[in-house]
Amino acid sequence: MDGLEQKLRGLSVAQRSSPEEPTYLLDVALQLTGLLAVSCSNFTVHLHNKDTLHLLGEYRGHGGPLCGVVFSHTSPDFLYSGSADGTVRGWDVRRPGTEAAQMFKSDPAHSYCSLDLSCSDTLLCAGTEQVDNEDSFLVFWDVRKPGRLLGVYSESHSDDITQVRFHPRDKDRLASSSTDGLVNVFDLSCGTEEEALLATCNSDSSAGSVCWSGADYTHLLCLSHDEGLHLWDLGQLDTDKPLTLFSTSDARSLTPLADGGGVDYLVGGWWLEEAQKLLVVGGKNSGDLHLMECNDGGLRLLRSLEGGHSSTVRCFLWDAAEEALVTGGEDAQLLLWTPGGEELATGKRESMKSESALRLKSRPHKKHGYQRGKKAE
Repeated sequence: MDGLEQKLRGLSVAQRSSPEEPTYLLDVALQLTGLLAVSCSNFTVHLHNKDTLHLLGEYRGHGGPLCGVVFSHTSPDFLYSGSADGTVRGWDVRRPGTEAAQMFKSDPAHSYCSLDLSCSDTLLCAGTEQVDNEDSFLVFWDVRKPGRLLGVYSESHSDDITQVRFHPRDKDRLASSSTDGLVNVFDLSCGTEEEALLATCNSDSSAGSVCWSGADYTHLLCLSHDEGLHLWDLGQLDTDKPLTLFSTSDARSLTPLADGGGVDYLVGGWWLEEAQKLLVVGGKNSGDLHLMECNDGGLRLLRSLEGGHSSTVRCFLWDAAEEALVTGGEDAQLLLWTPGGEELATGKRESMKSESALRLKSRPHKKHGYQRGKKAE
């Protein structure tokens, strides 16, 4: 058993938090100095203590579904959230409950469905839904100039841009995924959009999320809305070698569980820097979670986590400093899993799903046929 498996084997629920009203927990971000930010399906952003999960405050102001939250790296008291209401807002986490300190907008027709901040903390990017049944857009702002739009890419995607992810170390490198089936990689230091486009990979489905991984973050993981999984090596762009390290149209059955079945869905991926391994989290509709390692050989089950959630898990993050896992889901619960964790009130809580929450449009599992595609060279 390697070191990572030993760490994961010891995980159990240490803390549990649920909001007062039923809501889906859609995305979670970590501020290393002590906070968690959670985007909720009722258009609010919650702040929690990362060790106790105590709710410290919330932000209201968005008028549409949230598409992500991200903390500033160098100014950790600043938090950004994006929304389908056509705004990206910056919040001062030292003042919970106050109005947004910054606001970013573009064309009134733009509805954002993805958001990220560059590792240099200078560039915000939001991906839009498809506009007028034609194209979708990558929108850029300089965070130092909140009222000024920096630029827009309009030619690279033709449907909803489901995720944008800046490279963890290269401030000019950006990956984007879309329901058009394409995953694009850009070098933003180049002049035009055409020049900036370094690679286009086709997921042959509706691409849902991407994750930078690998020793030098040259690998890119893509998970599709129909549970496909693709791992590409962008370090091979200037060679004749194929980019694809591993690819499957349906990853659910690749890792047999104790009952002989597979996971029902994939939540996402996370590169574990210390272990130098790519973690993929999958789940069962009952709320059980399954932690898997992904490499060029496919998926390998590392640990199953039971007794936590009572419904689909929508988001997670790995806290490397504490070697802890944070998960949030459609049961309205935020859970902290730590080595040897033991919560005071044992046992799985019942789902807090409401009738309205059940009818919520579920973007991460939305399914579209892809419209166009081209293979990476």
